[in-house]
Amino acid sequence: MAEHAQTPHNDSRHEAQNDIENHGIIGDMRSAALVADTGSIDFCCWPDFDSPSIFSALLDTPEAGIFQLSPILPDARRQQLYLPETNVLMTRWIAKDAVVEVTDLMPIADEVDDLPRLVRRIHVRHGTTRVRMLCRVRHDYSRAETTATLDGEDVIFQAQGQPAMRLSATVELALDGHAAIAEFEMKQGEIVEFMLGGADDEQVKASQCDCDLKHTVGFWQHWSRHSNYRGRWRETVNRSALALKLLTSRKHGGIVAAATFGLPEEKGGERNWDYRYTWIRDASFTVYAFMRLGYTEEANAFMHWVRERMGDCCEDANKLGILYSLDGREELPEENLTHLSGYGGATPVRIGNEAYKQTQLDIYGELLDAVYLANKYGEAISHEGWKHTTRLVNELCENWRNKDVGIWEMRGDDQHFLHSRLMCWVALDRALRLSLKRSLPAPFERWTTERQAIHDDIWENFWDADLGHFVQHKGSKNLDASMLLMPLVRFVGASDPKWLSTLEAIERTLVRDGMVFRYRNDDSYHDGLDGEEGAFVACSFWYVECLARAGRVEQAHLEFEQLLRYANPLGLYAEEFDAHGHHLGNTPQALSHLALISAATFLDRKLEGSQTLWQP
Repeated sequence: MAEHAQTPHNDSRHEAQNDIENHGIIGDMRSAALVADTGSIDFCCWPDFDSPSIFSALLDTPEAGIFQLSPILPDARRQQLYLPETNVLMTRWIAKDAVVEVTDLMPIADEVDDLPRLVRRIHVRHGTTRVRMLCRVRHDYSRAETTATLDGEDVIFQAQGQPAMRLSATVELALDGHAAIAEFEMKQGEIVEFMLGGADDEQVKASQCDCDLKHTVGFWQHWSRHSNYRGRWRETVNRSALALKLLTSRKHGGIVAAATFGLPEEKGGERNWDYRYTWIRDASFTVYAFMRLGYTEEANAFMHWVRERMGDCCEDANKLGILYSLDGREELPEENLTHLSGYGGATPVRIGNEAYKQTQLDIYGELLDAVYLANKYGEAISHEGWKHTTRLVNELCENWRNKDVGIWEMRGDDQHFLHSRLMCWVALDRALRLSLKRSLPAPFERWTTERQAIHDDIWENFWDADLGHFVQHKGSKNLDASMLLMPLVRFVGASDPKWLSTLEAIERTLVRDGMVFRYRNDDSYHDGLDGEEGAFVACSFWYVECLARAGRVEQAHLEFEQLLRYANPLGLYAEEFDAHGHHLGNTPQALSHLALISAATFLDRKLEGSQTLWQP
């Protein structure tokens, strides 16, 4: 077969980028890769989520790194699916003369420090076909000069200062420049395997792919079957849970907001961020979702991660940060990758995230709610953990009156945002509940006084009687979709007339066919960025839950079903929707999937007519 591979490989430099939604994700809870329905791995950072990328075709051209494996069947119908209850992805080509499957996975390692491996397995189910493979590793976000050399039957990819990688295969490999290639004939029943991993990793042997496949399928199915969700959207909810699990760090316990960077919130726009880090807010929300489904181990692991971060910011250190790398690093300076043309021409492509410098007071509420729930359903808080919690809550008592950038990380002027006030109230409320529930020592009088003060401040300064709704920030007349969390965190009754009038105002201003925008920029306040953004997936699912809680169950059911149709064929969601319901932003987005889980579980109960013991 090598003789076929010696000829120049098909030129893929000018191939169109695959759409965001045309990708599935595979991962091993250390790193992840996006696999398009064309058979190409378009994006992968290695060896960790926040390591430099080795494949960046999604943000440029295939020259920026790609791993293509596909049959030469130009007229075939293509489909993607996950093996049931797993994160093992199958891409299928269905043609008149052949049916071909490519199975992609990242094996679950025996040890948390083992290097990730990419396993690709092509199987001809029917007929015969020719197959092309091209593996073009481009280290350091495609900035490094990566060379490819033959090492016996394998190909080694190397770049100065970067981890060397090895490609192993059960067919003969050749070189085309600094890419590994192969082109070969396959008949019905034949299987060919490829494995990419560390150059010195003894486990990088294509011959053991079958064993890796069986082990990895078993791992995911075992995990998935521990979900306690038995509702009408079981497959959808379990897929969301599996996506969230992929975004957790097996080693550290932190949870990344998304697996990608640089995917824009508007076609050709500048709102392109790096989400490969752990936001206290997003990860805390993810913990809620895990606990709803009975996954307490993940919640406990995150609490251990949080305790380390709380310990890092002791009395003589800085305050709790809003985001961290998985290993606890807080400084994440932004850098523009000017050599990348961007997804759909959207530039600049950024790595790092300057949001780490911001003040976001709402994180205390999301975190303390997670701590409260983790104590309710998981491990009891430790003595040291409660000391850290007490210090944070006391710090909040001093600072809740300050301005901040809000939940959406506005890059305009700091304001007194409603959502920040709301979550400061949640922080004090949950701290008080936890201290009473666990008989833990606390300055009850101070905390109770401050909780009441925040409650009064919200009603006095953020309710606009003339407009008949709450407002985004003090002095504003605008709405904000984060208000949808007000009944969900039990600050206001879901059927309170003032809340219902706010909900109606949100529907008039921010909702478009069930898709909900976060806010509208206008002359009174601007978020400090050029361009527009799409509708926000998480807000859309919060809207569904608010409808159900307000008693509009039939409408909530219909809106939920419509939102499910906006998922990609694999049931995955990015951060936002464009005007046609296509995906925008980083993907898959944890916040999108956890909001789906919350809406599905509550809506199920309402549709079943279940009696809720206590509901705001």
